[in-house]
Amino acid sequence: MATGKILTIELPDEAATQALAVSLAKLVNNGEQLALIGDLGTGKTVFARAFVRALCGSDTEVPSPTFTLLQTYDAEDGRELFHFDLYRLENSREALELNIDDAFADGISLIEWPERLGSLLPRNHLELTLSYGSSESHRQAMITAGDNWYKRLQGISL
Repeated sequence: MATGKILTIELPDEAATQALAVSLAKLVNNGEQLALIGDLGTGKTVFARAFVRALCGSDTEVPSPTFTLLQTYDAEDGRELFHFDLYRLENSREALELNIDDAFADGISLIEWPERLGSLLPRNHLELTLSYGSSESHRQAMITAGDNWYKRLQGISL
C-alpha cells in the first residue's frame, strides 16, 4: 500500500470515472506508476481505457491485458505507456519476466492488481482504490498520494 495523503472522490457514474482518468493522465510523468486496486466490477477497466485513450488518442483500441498480462502503447507525445493486468501472476518474480523494472524506470505504468507485485512496486506510486458506492452506478475513488503526487492533485477537476 502506498503511503501519503488520502484524497477521496465521489464518482456518481461511469463518466465521472472516465473524467478522473483523463485528469490523472494529464498529470502523470515518465517513470511513474498508477496502481489500480478494487474488486471486480468497481471500474478499473473503465478507468484504464479512459486513461490510455487520454494519452494515446480517443480511437485507441484498449483490450484488457488479462491474458497477455501487458499491453504497451505509444502516447501521442512520444512517451511509452505500459498497462499491466497482474491478476494471473502467481508470484511477484513472474513480473520481472515482463521487464517491469524497465517500464517503471522509463515509461508510464498503469497496473491492475498491483498487490501481486509485493515489494517490486515502487514506493512512490499513486494508488487509486475504486469501491462500490451507494447505487449501482456510483463508485468512490480513494487516492493515496505521496508528496510527489499530492501537490499536483490539488488542482484536479472532473
